[in-house]
Amino acid sequence: MTALAKVNDPEIKRPITELGMVDAVDISAGDGGAEVLVKALLTVAGCPLKDTITRDVTAAVSAIPGVVRVGVELGVMSAEQRQGLHETLRGGQAQREIPFAQPGNLTKVFAIASGKGGVGKSSVTVNLALALARQGRKVGLVDADVYGHSVPAMLGVADARPTQVEDLIMPVPTASGVSVISIGMLKPRRDQVVAWRGPMLDRALVQMLSDVYWGALDVLLLDLPPGTGDIAISMGQHLPGAEVVVVTTPQEAAAEVAERAGTMASMMHQRVVGVVENMSYYLHTNPDGSQEKLEIFGSGGGERVAATLSQRFGYDVPVLGRIPIDVALREGGDAGRPIVEAAPDSPAARELAGIAERLGGRGRGLAGLQLGLTPTSKF
Repeated sequence: MTALAKVNDPEIKRPITELGMVDAVDISAGDGGAEVLVKALLTVAGCPLKDTITRDVTAAVSAIPGVVRVGVELGVMSAEQRQGLHETLRGGQAQREIPFAQPGNLTKVFAIASGKGGVGKSSVTVNLALALARQGRKVGLVDADVYGHSVPAMLGVADARPTQVEDLIMPVPTASGVSVISIGMLKPRRDQVVAWRGPMLDRALVQMLSDVYWGALDVLLLDLPPGTGDIAISMGQHLPGAEVVVVTTPQEAAAEVAERAGTMASMMHQRVVGVVENMSYYLHTNPDGSQEKLEIFGSGGGERVAATLSQRFGYDVPVLGRIPIDVALREGGDAGRPIVEAAPDSPAARELAGIAERLGGRGRGLAGLQLGLTPTSKF
């Protein structure tokens, strides 16, 4: 059991011994040592990660001195056992609540916003999530772009479906260590169109934040839809402590619209922590081997947004980074292998890693943080 306590459920990220997933352990004498049969219980039949659990259990028990053979027999939790697991995960709390909005929660929440579509906001979000995970942080990613959800495909889990324990949803784990949830994973079919209005959009966001078991996260990223619509308003209401990163491109038209996205965040009493300029330049290699920056989409957009928002808010909004145009960035997103993982030494990947380092090094902001204090008497 001590060895099995080192085996985490790949979705819940907690030891299988804590979750009631070890049904029985049978030990018998074999040739030259002990033969062990571990009977483990899956949360649902057909669990997509049963092979991972089998492999990890086998490896953990095989490492015990004297064990010569390990077998793993998989079963499925009963309704009562699933209810017990549900209560364990809820921590005795019957009321659904957004953990990241609770007093004392230390998870850094960053909402990645843009004024308009087509600026590469989702690519930036996905790569930042992977870069933060590569730095050793536990990272969750919410694809809140309900109409244009593209994060699952970029992470290579477009066809994955989350496991559900009673009314709790497990985020989908990825090979990079980032846990992700998207409205695209909750649809019956991948090609189904989402045609929702305000109240449904708000409920979808709340569900992805409160009905999903995120566990202990260091960082939560939200990929917001472009513009200043319902999701941006709902996010401000439900996650007042979230900090906002604005993504723009260099051209004047994109910068002007990006300023509105930043201003919207301020209206919801959220702090804008920086601007990311995507598609800043193309690094062209000349015949003589020298390189020059070709500013295909112009220049100065990121600086303009940062300067305008700094003046408007009365505090410094820096340019966090300028990401160059890189074919590998597009190819990585299409193939489900983001550039920080597929080509970590490329200029774009290094810039994204630098942005992640600057965000990860920030202290938890006090904006929107509830102190959990209640007056006891009136004077």
